[in-house]
Amino acid sequence: MIIATAGHIDHGKTSLVQAITGVDTDRLPEEKKRGMSIDLGFAYQPIENGKTLGFVDVPGHEKFIRNMLAGVTGIDYAMLIIAADDGPMPQTVEHLAILDLLGVSEGIVALTKIDRVDAERLKVVEEEISQALAGTCLEGADILPVSAITGDGVQDVRDHLEAMSELLGDRTVEGNFRLAIDRCFTVPGAGLVVTGGVFSGQVTVGDQLILSPQGTRVRVRGIHAQNKESETGVVGQRCAVNITGGDLNKADVHRGGWLLAEEVHDPVPRFDARIRVLPSESRPLKHWTPVHVHLGAAEVPGRIAVLEGKSIEPGESGLVQVVLDRRIGALRGDGFIIRDQPAQHTIAGGRILDPFGPARGRAKPERIAFLEAMSADEAEDALAQLLEQSPIGVDLIHFATAWNLTPDDQAALWDIVEMIKVGAEAKAVGLSPAHFDAIGSTTITVMQDWHGKNPDKPGPGVDALRRMLPNRVPLPVFEGVLESLVTDKKIIHLGASYCLPGFEPKLAGKDDAMWKRVLPILENGYTKPPVVHALSEELSLDPRTLEKFLIQSAKLGLVCQVAKNRFLLPEAVLELGDMVEALGANEREFGVKEFRDRSGIGRNLAIEILEFFDKSGFTWRSGDVRKVLKPVAEVFGALAE
Repeated sequence: MIIATAGHIDHGKTSLVQAITGVDTDRLPEEKKRGMSIDLGFAYQPIENGKTLGFVDVPGHEKFIRNMLAGVTGIDYAMLIIAADDGPMPQTVEHLAILDLLGVSEGIVALTKIDRVDAERLKVVEEEISQALAGTCLEGADILPVSAITGDGVQDVRDHLEAMSELLGDRTVEGNFRLAIDRCFTVPGAGLVVTGGVFSGQVTVGDQLILSPQGTRVRVRGIHAQNKESETGVVGQRCAVNITGGDLNKADVHRGGWLLAEEVHDPVPRFDARIRVLPSESRPLKHWTPVHVHLGAAEVPGRIAVLEGKSIEPGESGLVQVVLDRRIGALRGDGFIIRDQPAQHTIAGGRILDPFGPARGRAKPERIAFLEAMSADEAEDALAQLLEQSPIGVDLIHFATAWNLTPDDQAALWDIVEMIKVGAEAKAVGLSPAHFDAIGSTTITVMQDWHGKNPDKPGPGVDALRRMLPNRVPLPVFEGVLESLVTDKKIIHLGASYCLPGFEPKLAGKDDAMWKRVLPILENGYTKPPVVHALSEELSLDPRTLEKFLIQSAKLGLVCQVAKNRFLLPEAVLELGDMVEALGANEREFGVKEFRDRSGIGRNLAIEILEFFDKSGFTWRSGDVRKVLKPVAEVFGALAE
């Protein structure tokens, strides 16, 4: 269990942690000299149940508030420190506000320095504390009197924390690994070490990770979890991770970065969120207010774009887009704090709804509806709502990244939620069956209109047909719809064109007569047809006229243009494709010579055919050899129809 201390300067945070653990968390010479914490301090206390209490001692002085913010994100429990002689003070109030904004709902109040006051004062200050906690996340929290000097109450605090560690239990290990870096140093003989709280997932020695936002690839050499050497580190622990990598440079690693799994490395320049303005603010938070944003251990200047109205009143919540001066790592559910432009006081805080907020259209009604859907507690509910309200589909890759879904999480979710998935795996889009069918119906209606106006022409191609739709549909989605329509035989794929059944264009008049002259020659040549110039000489036709005719015939699916001056019948292309598939069986590589010998065609034609297969996505060339990427039936299946 990770416990963060919080409270006003000189209220005894460090002394109490030392009394509980025996560790002085003031590690810097300047901290010793000045007698106050400047940076984060850490201490660990093993307990009887085998667990370890990890303490993050945060500075209380207002000048070091940003270090305090780095310490309280990603914690399990808060220990608010209030001195009995002073009572609640300005930093007490601000620290409490920060805990409240971050949603830290579990904690206690340690009433320190009780050796300095009498019983009457103790009673008064306890009442002041109860009033200060009213309406906050710590309302009703236990108040434990303690003196780090005399030792009175120290065991009570320790017993309470041990009991809470048992009651709260371990966090569920979910999502991809993410560690918010708050320190970086070099250990002789080991190399670079980064430390921080683990926000999600699990890491194991030997794992390959990414230093974000710079994108440096590293390998995990060693792990210390909760101050003990370990093979793994998991969510809810503080970890020191020894990393190595060819491009690794200590100067490039700073507090505020992330060490994380590659699946969630996608730093963003803005994010959409719901925030709450502190009731103590004297004026509303206006649109485009310059602020300082604290997320994880990062502090970044930015601006607040209010999405509903022009401002958010004190004590009220609202949707915003946080526009940052530089990219940072951020995912849905991450808590953050907003301070004013001079970074003098905290004004608001909240949680991210979508880390991939758009630069334009951020306040449109459909975008607001998107964010409301992303407010759902479970990914399953959010995705179901988004599919229902998104006629052109949901970007599943952005959704999975935003919700920090592992590949296994994604596979399970895609099975649970009723949807149709289209596009390549790296660019997958999900649509509800109703929206998918609606696009298909609209496509057929558009094609019927087109055929009515162009009865003698081949059907439109993908791009032309997509432009005819009343609403813009992303290409991967439209290609998925067309593939489904072809499979269901609701439309026909002819070469590069599409048409409806019964509307297949036919050659007529002079074109039909010319085809009857060309066809026997192509059948006779079959896999070795003559070039256009030779064909024109044999037919006594103008080469340009013949080439134009053959290009038109290719659009009708009668021939395939495999090179600028070479046309083959579809069945000849399929036969050559079968030969290539046999050569490339079992992922075997092959060259031009093997294909030439197997097909019995000349070297130049063999090269033209193979280059045509490369462009079609059937084969892939690397140097002088090729591999088969997809089955011939998948790439050229339409030619067999």
